[in-house]
Amino acid sequence: MRSVKRRFSNIRRRNPAWSTLVCFAEAIKDQRFSKRTVYLWFNRLVDKEEFPKEERVKLLRYLANLKPP
Repeated sequence: MRSVKRRFSNIRRRNPAWSTLVCFAEAIKDQRFSKRTVYLWFNRLVDKEEFPKEERVKLLRYLANLKPP
């Protein structure tokens, strides 16, 4: 089974200068995770201080659509 947390941790370890938001986007890109899974792991893995609170909805919509066609 694909694990968002495992993929995120591996990307984070290989790219320590990247923000948690960028690492999360890379972890879910082209993986066909459901919107629910993306929302759940976004709240657990991404630092809340990296983006304004009002941008959260826009970010989640964008990330949920990072799927292959």
